[in-house]
Amino acid sequence: QVQLVESGGGLVQPGGSLRLSCTVSGLTLDEYVIGWFRQAPGKEREGVSCISNYFGTTDTPDFVKDRFTISREVAGNTIYLQMNNLKPEDTGVYYCAAENFRGRTCSSMARRYPIWGQGTQVTVSS
Repeated sequence: QVQLVESGGGLVQPGGSLRLSCTVSGLTLDEYVIGWFRQAPGKEREGVSCISNYFGTTDTPDFVKDRFTISREVAGNTIYLQMNNLKPEDTGVYYCAAENFRGRTCSSMARRYPIWGQGTQVTVSS
C-alpha cells in the first residue's frame, strides 16, 4: 500500500524555520517525483518545490526559492522541505505528493500528482 506521511508542521514566529518531512512507503522512490504543495484557506493549492528522485534534480518557484529547499534523505525514503525566514503568508496546510515519473524535470502542477499525503499544518504568526 502506497503511503505518504507528512510531519514537522507547527506554529512558528515570523522569521523562524521549520523542516517538513514526507515519509514514503509502498513504492520505489527513485521511480517517482515528489512535490511539496501548500494550500491556504480560500486559495488554490500551489506547488512550492519538487524533486525528481531518479536524476536528483529539483525545482523551486521564484516566490520561495531563496527560503525553501527540498532534499532527500541519503539512502532513505524521506523527502524534506526546509523552510527558512517564514512569513505569515506561508501559513497553510502543506502536502507532499507523488508522481510515477523518471524524467529530469518535475512539475508544480497539482493535477500531475495522483498520490497525496494527509497534510501538515504550518502557521506563521507572532
